[in-house]
Amino acid sequence: MATTVKCPTCDKPVAWQASSEYRPFCSERCKLIDLGDWAEENHKISQPVQSAEPMSEEMIDALEEQFLQHHKFFVEPE
Repeated sequence: MATTVKCPTCDKPVAWQASSEYRPFCSERCKLIDLGDWAEENHKISQPVQSAEPMSEEMIDALEEQFLQHHKFFVEPE
């Protein structure tokens, strides 16, 4: 049995399955209404995500090293 969710625009039930072309929306119309709301800034993220503690230089260096290990194409040739 497929999971059912509510369309974010009109609250109509939508089956969460591959055949539901516009999921989580019930139709292209509802999908476009939502897109228009984002374009007009009716929806927005109200605050930047913030950590409880400020990042130290060591934390930044560790994150940079981890990023470079996973993304070798950013490393300049020797």
